[in-house]
Amino acid sequence: MAGSRAHGRGATIYAVAERAGVSIATVSRYLHNPAQVREANRQRVQRAIVELGYEPLGAAQTLAARSHEALGLIVPEITGQYYADLIAGFEAAAGERDLSVVLVLAAGRSDLARAARRLAVRVDGLAIMASTGLPRSGVDSLAARVATLVLAGDPATGIECVRAESAEPARELTTRLLSAGRRRLRFVGDPAGAIDVRDRHAGFVAAHAAYGLPAADPVLVPFDESGGRAAAELLLREIPLTEGLVCANDLLALALLERLAAAGIGVPEEIALTGWDDILAARYVRPRLTTVRQPVREIAALAAGLLHDRLTIDRPWGGDHVIPCEVIVRDSCGTSDPGTSHPAHH
Repeated sequence: MAGSRAHGRGATIYAVAERAGVSIATVSRYLHNPAQVREANRQRVQRAIVELGYEPLGAAQTLAARSHEALGLIVPEITGQYYADLIAGFEAAAGERDLSVVLVLAAGRSDLARAARRLAVRVDGLAIMASTGLPRSGVDSLAARVATLVLAGDPATGIECVRAESAEPARELTTRLLSAGRRRLRFVGDPAGAIDVRDRHAGFVAAHAAYGLPAADPVLVPFDESGGRAAAELLLREIPLTEGLVCANDLLALALLERLAAAGIGVPEEIALTGWDDILAARYVRPRLTTVRQPVREIAALAAGLLHDRLTIDRPWGGDHVIPCEVIVRDSCGTSDPGTSHPAHH
């Protein structure tokens, strides 16, 4: 008889939404004004209600209809330009829709899953940076409670994903170096450390494959200045064997640039260097850093808009939204003009 608790008075609006494969907002619209719900979803909600024996009490309907007028955002940290732009873009887009933002920082928390669950009952929609480390099971659990999407993550069925294109710009950067005759390249950064870095490394490998060349193993270092210094110490022993460095982000590239200059290694004369993110410093160091500009504010604004739409528009949920990035060619790669050679065919 244990299963009987899922029926009648034991069934909740959350259970109905999960069984029907729709959001709580859709169930709420069905209960209050079925005409606002698409026919396919009406049938799914009705079937779930019948199967669960759900009886919508007045209090439950009030809960379903209640709006917190807030969106939640879970990020690893708030240091650096990337997160400043992300939070600013998300908050601005939410504010345009008369929504506030509740922020949770994941760094250093041993109770992240619990904090995320507590946040989910205080907001109408939730955006989670994939790099927070919250496991997929935890994301799925949150998605059963509140409209949820993932930023810079893997597209997954049922979870809306908003991310920047990573593989293609990395392929373009790497091809630029290869086409200039620099064949001994290294990727700096750990592809296993973040999904977007994994994709950047995939673009690096794809560019080599197009030239019929094997890609060297990546230099596995953290994504900060300490990682750049560690990479420099390793690579200084390999300079004769290395002609270009494709870095996972600008912090790595700038730390490398500083150490290479201190060692008397010319950039780009002896070794080409590229970054990723186009932070402010990339434009003012010498040589100026070739990098990739991510539309971080636009990505964050799209995420906030999608969450708002989820609450106000009955539409399929679970898309993969990929925003193009821009390759910014400056001095550090030594190829101010596009390469003219073509990939070798074997």
